[in-house]
Amino acid sequence: MGNLHIVTIVIIAANVMISYKGFGDYGFFDKYKFQVGPIKRGEQVRLFSSGFLHADMQHLLMNMLTLYFFAGVVIQLLSPLYFVIIYLGSLLLGSLLSLYFHKNEYHYSAVGASGAVTGILYSAILLRPEMDLAFIFIPIPIPAYIFGIGYLLYSIYGMKNKIGNIGHDAHFGGAIGGFIITLVLSPWLFKTNLLMIGLLVLPIVLLFVLKKAGKM
Repeated sequence: MGNLHIVTIVIIAANVMISYKGFGDYGFFDKYKFQVGPIKRGEQVRLFSSGFLHADMQHLLMNMLTLYFFAGVVIQLLSPLYFVIIYLGSLLLGSLLSLYFHKNEYHYSAVGASGAVTGILYSAILLRPEMDLAFIFIPIPIPAYIFGIGYLLYSIYGMKNKIGNIGHDAHFGGAIGGFIITLVLSPWLFKTNLLMIGLLVLPIVLLFVLKKAGKM
């Protein structure tokens, strides 16, 4: 973790520059943020552009730190090109899932790279489920696959109960993107990590079961 490849630098720089522009220019921010109404009127560029805007410096810093720590795993075990594909694909899947869950809320809006970053995080977990993750607020290392499952279960809870000013659906959509795209790009994982794939897909299946049952 933490290997700073040129591709990671470029993506972080793009997030910083575009977010900084949005901090000082509300017209720019409003034009490119995720908002259901304009997207349904044809402004699909917002599905991507919103992933490079952030609400404030803390929001930007948290996303870029997470990207910094996990980008190296994906780049090292796959490739820089595959990393970019997973990043952008997860960003799009995060936005599409948000659009799916909020399609009738024309004023619903969101910004942030969280979907893309969660996709990279989930890809790294899929590639290296045995690695341990440690956090300031949880001093005991947690196996990556347990964190991944727990994170998505919490996202389902957050979506269902609308907890905080957080785009839980974008996080979840990004994780789905990271999961699916990583498996498409590296099918050898079905031979080496089949059990982990089965465990990590359970929260994804649960989300759509709850949605179909009308409980989301």
